[in-house]
Amino acid sequence: MILRPLMLCLAAAWLAGCQWLPERLTGQAPREPVVQEATAGACYAEIPDFGADACLLPDWVAFGLASQRGDRAWRQEMLERLAGEATERRLARAVALAWGSERQWDQASELFKADLHAAPARLQPLLRYWLNEVEGRRGLNRRLVDSRQARQALADEKAALAEKLDALTDIERNINSRQQTE
Repeated sequence: MILRPLMLCLAAAWLAGCQWLPERLTGQAPREPVVQEATAGACYAEIPDFGADACLLPDWVAFGLASQRGDRAWRQEMLERLAGEATERRLARAVALAWGSERQWDQASELFKADLHAAPARLQPLLRYWLNEVEGRRGLNRRLVDSRQARQALADEKAALAEKLDALTDIERNINSRQQTE
């Protein structure tokens, strides 16, 4: 009778696998996450470039996040620092402008479209994503402006129709009053 519960526990332990056994019994050291030491301290430059291949994406993603979180003063300072006609400077300006005002979205879109092809191949999908994001916001903004204009046009048309209806109502009253006096 005692043998049956003991066999059940041993079968459960066997089915559960070795991960439940203490490390000293298995003889395996705990697994640590692998981090490349060369890129750990060297990445996240304040202004991204195309230089270090290992830091290419982390630098540009960090810059994009900083641009998204930055205010108008940060953006203006960055735009001054990013002056120049180098492709990486123009694309960094596009990233900074992409999170600016609606007027800056047009500039960002133009810069992305002009220089996207010259970026490293590993970076192009990220830049294309940001371009699509800007284009999406521009499209939504255009639709918003169009809907406001359409709403204003409908309000003007409604006012004109109300005015005509009032005029027709006055004409009908005059006709009815003439018929009653006759």
